[in-house]
Amino acid sequence: MPLKTKKIRQFKILFRYLPKYINDMNNIFKALNDETRRKIVELLKEKEMNAGEIADKFNISKPSISHHLDILKRADLITSEKKGQFIEYALNTTILEDLLTWILTLKK
Repeated sequence: MPLKTKKIRQFKILFRYLPKYINDMNNIFKALNDETRRKIVELLKEKEMNAGEIADKFNISKPSISHHLDILKRADLITSEKKGQFIEYALNTTILEDLLTWILTLKK
């Protein structure tokens, strides 16, 4: 395939997914804009935790923690899985790798 045709194809693919990609990035930055959510991400870096365990690390209400967890989930920064009667939260490292890759492209 000629280089010019390949480049045009790459741009078509890029522009098809760009609006969703930008929206995803906006959600990620919105989620990381809050200190409490950044601390939750730090906690989940160490191990999976349920909402009660996370709430115990903060001096705010459990409904507030649930709200922060929801924002992090919508940004796809964390995942949740029901284990018994609890929901375990874990860090989604794939999205963080994507974010870092994008940030590194800004350096070029």
